[in-house]
Amino acid sequence: MKVIVIGGGPAGIMSAISSAQNGNDVILIEKNNSLGKKILITGKGRCNITSSLEMDDFIKNVPGNGRFLYSAFQNFTNKDVIKIIETNGVKVKEERGNRIFPVTDRAQDVLDCFIKELKKYKNIQIKTGIKVNKIIIENNEVIGIETVEEKRILGDKVVLATGGKSYPGTGSTGDGYVMAEKLGHKVEKIRGSLVPLTGDKKLCQSLQGLSLRNVKIKIEDTEKNKIIYEDFGELLFTHFGVSGPTILSSSAHLLRYKNIDILLKENKIKLVIDLKPALSNEELDKRIIRDFEEFKNKEFKNSLEKLLPKKMIDVVIKLSKIDLYRKVNSITKEERLNLVNIFKNFEVQIDGFRPVEEAIVTAGGINVKEINPKTMESKLIKGLYFAGEIIDVDAYTGGFNLQIAYSTGYTAGLNII
Repeated sequence: MKVIVIGGGPAGIMSAISSAQNGNDVILIEKNNSLGKKILITGKGRCNITSSLEMDDFIKNVPGNGRFLYSAFQNFTNKDVIKIIETNGVKVKEERGNRIFPVTDRAQDVLDCFIKELKKYKNIQIKTGIKVNKIIIENNEVIGIETVEEKRILGDKVVLATGGKSYPGTGSTGDGYVMAEKLGHKVEKIRGSLVPLTGDKKLCQSLQGLSLRNVKIKIEDTEKNKIIYEDFGELLFTHFGVSGPTILSSSAHLLRYKNIDILLKENKIKLVIDLKPALSNEELDKRIIRDFEEFKNKEFKNSLEKLLPKKMIDVVIKLSKIDLYRKVNSITKEERLNLVNIFKNFEVQIDGFRPVEEAIVTAGGINVKEINPKTMESKLIKGLYFAGEIIDVDAYTGGFNLQIAYSTGYTAGLNII
């Protein structure tokens, strides 16, 4: 059987491998001049290969249609991908948050392992620098593809693994959505997930470049007085708003929240940062009292350097409404408790998401109801399979999105027999 895989990212690579293992003749087509461009930028160039969690826990980390992936995750696990990498000469290590990285800290080494694995199969042809224009259908069944140059390549099965729309510089420009829609598939709204948030520009620009570690965050719906998301970790202020691991993960929840676009427009979403999560209000007050005692003869503006990064001091002083030139020993208990509240509830108004092109992963894509979850085959077109980010599934940071690509890709190829 002749199989055409469109897309040379992790999903396409795994589709080609598993399909070749079944004895099929496979053509792996990539529009870039080399495979796996997106792999090279994952994990900030280090490649967060997967997570060490049990596979049953992976679904809990997939807010976007996680249950759809049950069979795929069982077919090809985190242990399976680690085996491929280690068999091809690169050891892996585990870091904070169950994240698995290559010991070399080089994404290129991971990609090289996948390419070595591909080249073990003489029945896989790799064709790069070729852009597919459409999938050819006859009698509601796949018969091949047509390239932009109008060259036909005939085949019995086609796996569409062209990625989403995040990081278009890597080739993820949404081509697959267009091809699928032409065949009658529904494409759910494309949005960025694991994407920075925009917010109070004046405040954020004054703190631009400041990274806060070990803080607790809450994203709140102020209309319903409801907490949408909570997390602990790192946050970064930017010229447009906020970013960093906690913020990226929050975006995956926020984009699915009911009426989110309206709430953002009406300024009813806010980020609340606990700058001192290890201390209760009472403990923090005692800490401030100690510092004030030490600096009692100094001006207020010079009393917070032990408690705050330098960049935050002016902002917190303005919020406290305490004159920055006042002597510390004149600050009242009421003013001090208000300062405690600012430390524990530092607020940033959130008004939107950065564009999908800046997202780590795409939310939306081919409607999962139109795909057989056990085989990844289209329910509408015989012989058409989907794999990876093109499907309407997305997960948190931590290696889960790459595992989705491996597992759905492997499952598609596994079922082409």
